[in-house]
Amino acid sequence: MKRRDVLRWGLSGAAWMGARPLAGFAGPAAERAATTPAAQPAGFDPAFSTLADLQATMTRGEATAVSLAERYLDRVEQIDRSGPALNAVIEVNPDARALAAALDRERAAGRIRGPLHGVPVMLKDNIDTGDRMTTTAGSLALEGSIAPRDSFVAARLRDAGAVILAKTNLSEWANFRSNHSSSGWSGRGGQTRNPYALDRNPSGSSSGSAVAVSADLCPVAVGTETDGSIISPASANAVVGIKPTVGLVSRSGIVPIAHSQDTAGPMARTVADAAALLGALVGTDPGDPATATSEGQAFADYSRFLDPDGLRGARLGVARNYFGRHPGVDLVMERAIETMRGLGAEIVDEASLATAGDIGDHELQVLLYEFKTDLDAYLATRAAGIEVRSLADLIAFNERERARELPYFGQDVLIEAQTKGPLSDEAYRTALVTSRRLARDEGIDAVMRQHALDAIVAPSGGPAWPTDLVNGDHFTVGSSTPAAVAGYPSVTVPAGEVFGLPVGVSFFAGAYAEPTLIRLAHAFEQAAGARRAPRFPDTAVLIGADVR
Repeated sequence: MKRRDVLRWGLSGAAWMGARPLAGFAGPAAERAATTPAAQPAGFDPAFSTLADLQATMTRGEATAVSLAERYLDRVEQIDRSGPALNAVIEVNPDARALAAALDRERAAGRIRGPLHGVPVMLKDNIDTGDRMTTTAGSLALEGSIAPRDSFVAARLRDAGAVILAKTNLSEWANFRSNHSSSGWSGRGGQTRNPYALDRNPSGSSSGSAVAVSADLCPVAVGTETDGSIISPASANAVVGIKPTVGLVSRSGIVPIAHSQDTAGPMARTVADAAALLGALVGTDPGDPATATSEGQAFADYSRFLDPDGLRGARLGVARNYFGRHPGVDLVMERAIETMRGLGAEIVDEASLATAGDIGDHELQVLLYEFKTDLDAYLATRAAGIEVRSLADLIAFNERERARELPYFGQDVLIEAQTKGPLSDEAYRTALVTSRRLARDEGIDAVMRQHALDAIVAPSGGPAWPTDLVNGDHFTVGSSTPAAVAGYPSVTVPAGEVFGLPVGVSFFAGAYAEPTLIRLAHAFEQAAGARRAPRFPDTAVLIGADVR
């Protein structure tokens, strides 16, 4: 499916906002022993613990920030670089142990910064860190590029006491490079693999962040999204993803696609952990004017909105225009809706987003224009030793390095973006106004108002497709586009499986509705209990599999 078709139908789950050579697809036996808490030795295992568990264990003196960092680094070696070879981590922080030791000293002195104190966190490799790790967006063109300073997001995490453990692989340039790309592949990082079936795609572009959390390489991670790049891989890897309102989280120091839609956001195994991470990321940043709109709308503690009874009395609209594209996904969704109804939610069964299918071409024009402008501005901040200083330079680099950068698919999207003019062009301004009208005024806002809804629900994505470097990605369903184009928040939660492959349900609503969405998603998660840990089989086990 070409990118224009992806956009037209709103199936852009792996489309947008990373080391070793491409990993092969030969893996361990299909019936690998279950990696679940019950399969582990008795006692505390940080790899299956929530943030609250980690803090409690450090408080009791049963673990330290250093021991946690070492435990997760061991798992990276055992599971990511060998064993199933997930290829989710592109670079490990050489200073991780020293950072953890400093936080242990703070704890011993009685200073606890919050729920992330001493906790390892991984960042997508398009997020600047002012340390010895590079930031490359997965591209060999930026190999060796050291950011001059922390991104606002990285600085906030350090202030919260997190240990930035590693950078994660991604779809190169957040998958804004080719209409025939394979999600989770980058020239620098190779192909990330799905832990629920190693020959299947992890979706993207925050592929490594989703896989790292799902496979317990870290408790939480940060991804980025322009349209679907948090929501889709979270769904495909059975983790929780929060795509915040644009402006709630600063984009300063993040490799851009488009300022009208880009945002960073949390990925975690539970809504509670995602909510805790979100609180550490938010804040007003003079370097990102969009964050000025979040003043008075952001919360340092989103855990206050966790309520297991949070669906009682809620009015939820079902976006039926995203049904009928995969029978297994429909079945998972119908069961999820019945769970919500059983928890006291009032279901408005026909709340389709009638304009969703009309957004795509307008959105694509906006992204092409903004990518050229925004990427040129970002690259101008790189150190003088980096030869790629513009989109034109990047295209030329890729042509020179075809064998390494273009072995499976090209750069047709980059080339098309380079043809665009400035943001003063009438074509750009018209596309921006039109796409926002379709997504906001005639889309989410209209449906929410017409039915007096608290949120809209829809399938987050379909089951993972086999990774195909010849033909590229194969999407079946995804509902990320309206919230992405509107700049509104969306939360995905594991809802079930189709032949052992995870499927998520999305809750989305108007600007700065994160508290409501967290409340609804947490209540559903607690009742549904749909997530299971991955077993790392070679392929999906179809015989005798249950669609649940």
